[in-house]
Order: sequence, then C-alpha cells, then structure tokens
Amino acid sequence: MRVWSLPMRTRFRGITVREGVLLPGPAGWGEWSPFLEYDPVVAEPWLRCAEEAASGDWPAPLRSVVPVNVTVPAVGPEQAHRIVRDGGCRTAKVKVAEPGQTLADDQARLEAVRDAIGPDGRVRVDANGGWDVDAAVAAIGVLDRAAGGLEYVEQPCPHVEELAAVRRAVDVPIAADESIRRVDDPYRVRDLEAADVAVLKVQPLGGVRACLRIAEDIGLPVVVSSALETSVGIAAGVALAAALPALPYACGLATVQLLERDVVTDPLLPVGGVLPVRVPTVDESLLVAGPGRVAHWRARLAEVRDVRQDRSS
Repeated sequence: MRVWSLPMRTRFRGITVREGVLLPGPAGWGEWSPFLEYDPVVAEPWLRCAEEAASGDWPAPLRSVVPVNVTVPAVGPEQAHRIVRDGGCRTAKVKVAEPGQTLADDQARLEAVRDAIGPDGRVRVDANGGWDVDAAVAAIGVLDRAAGGLEYVEQPCPHVEELAAVRRAVDVPIAADESIRRVDDPYRVRDLEAADVAVLKVQPLGGVRACLRIAEDIGLPVVVSSALETSVGIAAGVALAAALPALPYACGLATVQLLERDVVTDPLLPVGGVLPVRVPTVDESLLVAGPGRVAHWRARLAEVRDVRQDRSS
C-alpha cells in the first residue's frame, strides 16, 4: 500500500489536505480514501471499491467520454466566476448552505456563476443537508431566481423524509446524495418519492458494480459524483458513468482541479466539458506522505479488515 497526501487549492468540505491510499492489484491500482472522520464500518465499502479497481473488475463501457460539471466551492463571487470561466464546462455545481455563511452569500455566488457560464449553461446547487424544510423551501426560491433557473438542488436537508417534504413544496427538482450513501436503506428515496435524481459516489457505495445495481433498482436518473479523489479514484467514477445505460446529466467528476497536485502522469481533467474513459498512469514518485500519516493509514486499514473478519465469523 502507498499513502499520498495532497493540499487543496481551496478549503473544501472543511478540509485543506486530502489523504488516502493506493492499493496495487493484478490490473493496476485502486484508491482507498475515506475521509478521516469515517469509522471502520463506513470506510469498508470504500475499500471494496479500491479492491475492485485493482482487480480490473469493471464492466465494459458504453461511451468513450463522460460529460462533467465544474465544481464551485463556497467561495466569494469573484473567485466563483473565475472557477467557472476556467473550468471549461457547460454545467456548474455550486456549494451553498456553508456553515458561517448567509443566504445572501449564496445568492451572490449563484449570480456570479450564471454570469460566467452564460444563459445556456446549467447550474445546480449542493446544500449537503444544511437546511431544515422551511429554510430549504425559502432558500430554493431565492437561489433559483439568482441562478436564472436551477437544474436541481442536491441534498437540501439531511433526512429522506425532509427531502420528500421539500420536493412536494418546490418546483425545482431534488437530488439525493447522503440520503442514498449514508443510510441503511438507499431505496427509501425511491419508496418515499423523495428525489428526482440519484447521486451515486462509487467509493462510498462499494464499487462500480455495486452502484450499477443501485442505479438499476432505484429507478431514477443518475449523476455520478466524486468523493474528492485523485485521478485514480476518479477513474472508477468515470467507469461507472461510462457503464450506465443512460446518462442524462453531467457528472460531478471534474474535481481533480480542486487538488494542488495529482498522483498520475496524465490527470483526468476535463477538456470541452468531458472526461475521457480511461485509466491514468500512476507516478509512484508522487505518492508521498510523512511517516506519521503512513502509520495512521496502516492502522485504519487493519481496523477495516478486522471489521470484515468479525462480520464473516
């Protein structure tokens, strides 16, 4: 196993450094990069994804490129405008409901994004469960106007029952992320008619084939999104997006741009708003982390494997 540690260009999801592990296998490398606060039970599906990738057990692709969105962190309007302008995508996903910020901050960011992407671009927002139902309904109206029309709102509230309530109260489509990947039953989103779009992240859900089963069973249009991986992890998301029977939305896989560096010689970066369907080449000289971080990840890996052994015994 090889540990990597990469600084972020902008604080994102509350972190400034992204860390993880690459695991070797007969087909190459798989990425295991659960966030630091995740316990061994939550981190175990991420390991299954890495093992699947390293073994080469991906389905055949149905397309050669995957359309993607540019991701805009909870930054000021000038920086948001620059990120969209430089991103080269026709869809923008904008973080909102950031702790410590106001709805006016989100509104200004959305107006800047719309100006940068033009009238024909698509704009979606992600609240990461930051609102309650009443706040979500009020905010969605404001942000829909600020954006000149929202494609959808991702995870406005933390709980699936709240998503269902918001979906009944607004005209903007609702997407579910955490209500699929952070719950015991991902199909409650379907059963409660709580969302119009399913956001699937390949590491948290246990790999490409596991996500394909969810996509088939959940019966909703799918957006494949990243968990802030290197190009090695993004390749797994691209493999999922490439294998879906239908792909009506741009995917949230253009996040390598958020890292200062990568661990490959040929990063998966968008050109013309799409990512190619390919496996990048790892540069082992870029897999650098201090001894303390290596020890940390070895201990985490041992804990996850202990969880597996307990389940199988």
